[in-house]
Amino acid sequence: MLKMWEINQLSRKELEDRLMDALEEYQNMRFQHAMQQLENPMRLREIRKDIARLKTVLREIELGKRPESPQEH
Repeated sequence: MLKMWEINQLSRKELEDRLMDALEEYQNMRFQHAMQQLENPMRLREIRKDIARLKTVLREIELGKRPESPQEH
């Protein structure tokens, strides 16, 4: 699970990359869950929350409420 302090240290490109990775992982885990091969079903919840956090930060950057790079803090 990503923490907000970790997310705040990432650049926009890194945030987008992490989001794509999380979406891919979530899709794979949903498939495993459907096939009843998932070891830790609570991980689905964690990934959904990570996706929401990443999307929120990217939207804040888009709206100009947050700087694009962590050096601008």
